Amino acid sequence: MAMTMTEKILARAAGKESVAPGDLVMAKLDLCLGNDVTSGVAIDEFEKAGFDHVFDPEKIVLIPDHFTPNKDIKSAGLVKQMREFAKKHGLVHWYDVGRVGVEHAFLPEQGLVGPGDVVLGADSHTCTYGALGAFATGVGSTDLAGAMATGEAWFRVPETHRFDFEGTLAPYVTGKDIVLFVIGQIGVDGALYKAMEFTGSAIRGLSMDSRFTICNMAIEAGGKSGIIAPDNTTKAYVEGRFRRTPVYYTTDPDAWYEKTYSWKAEEVPLLVAKPHLPSNIQPAAELDSVRIDQVVIGSCTNGRIEDLRQAAEILRGRKVSKDVRCIVIPATQVVWKQAMEEGLFDVFLEAEAAVSAPTCGPCLGGHMGVLAKGERAVSTTNRNFVGRMGDPGSEVYLAGPYVAAASAVAGHIATPDQIGGPAPGTSDFGGGRRQS
Repeated sequence: MAMTMTEKILARAAGKESVAPGDLVMAKLDLCLGNDVTSGVAIDEFEKAGFDHVFDPEKIVLIPDHFTPNKDIKSAGLVKQMREFAKKHGLVHWYDVGRVGVEHAFLPEQGLVGPGDVVLGADSHTCTYGALGAFATGVGSTDLAGAMATGEAWFRVPETHRFDFEGTLAPYVTGKDIVLFVIGQIGVDGALYKAMEFTGSAIRGLSMDSRFTICNMAIEAGGKSGIIAPDNTTKAYVEGRFRRTPVYYTTDPDAWYEKTYSWKAEEVPLLVAKPHLPSNIQPAAELDSVRIDQVVIGSCTNGRIEDLRQAAEILRGRKVSKDVRCIVIPATQVVWKQAMEEGLFDVFLEAEAAVSAPTCGPCLGGHMGVLAKGERAVSTTNRNFVGRMGDPGSEVYLAGPYVAAASAVAGHIATPDQIGGPAPGTSDFGGGRRQS
């Protein structure tokens, strides 16, 4: 029976030779994840149910990243609860400030997730790991409680939708623009409970960082998961990093797709998602009349080293507009150190941007950049719902690092070309394409 790679992964985890869309399966989990927003309820439910041990202390990861470094007494209490639970149950993968990072950048970087895995996380952007060829999906905190106790979860095998991009991307266009394009085409519920499989020469030409961005935002189209077939780029990222043996699945040539979408990569412009939906897209070049107050470059969507390099490419030799606050947030300690050693921090500081410790912070209106009523931000994050980054009267415009950095300089939404492109002598990092 021909299967997609998502179906193959779930069949393996369920101990079956094959599965088909609509089947209900009980799958063994390779990893469970909780953060400081979701773990508290999961721990409460775990203890309320009378569980006295976890299924495997090496397969549960607790990451305090949303409100850390602790922003207030309540967030400190949540992290304390996680810390005590991790100690009580001997969890191997508990990470605190100074060792932690934004979860969906941190787990792949540390080799905790990899190809062929089934990963369940109490965070909707757990779908990020599909970029490695894994089935990864977000669940509620009570589901996490059961998973921590049993190591299993039931799934309805999702139908797969294929999104094919052939050709060469235009300058500065990255994975962020591709996924915003898709969401704009199909809507925020256009792939509801579907496995979103991204294919084509343009996808194969992307770096791992850009692929993580695409799969990260599958949930913004309603997707159950996002996934990209492993290739040499994936293997180069995984080898020497992944702590278990990777299993590389690909889709059979005659596998069934419920829907297939095909576009030319050249059709994808630099995009911005306007308030208050990720699907409300418009070319960035058409929005230069939109004045802004803040720019955020970071998050689980665009806080990796490539994202910071792209921002630095535009900011080098320039100043952030006096009317704009620009906040740069490396997603992990490793990214932070690498950016510092590459001189990117010098670029950001000379441009008069602020650099933060790793945190989700402003993405969810937590801290480190909350918006006041009437303020607008361009952000490389993943959601722009009403009140997402602060006051319900504020606005968030989603974009990639190139547009975010150019907008910080211009004081309004802008593309790199509208401010004259990179400063002389600045390296071109290839718009998120695969790097050697």
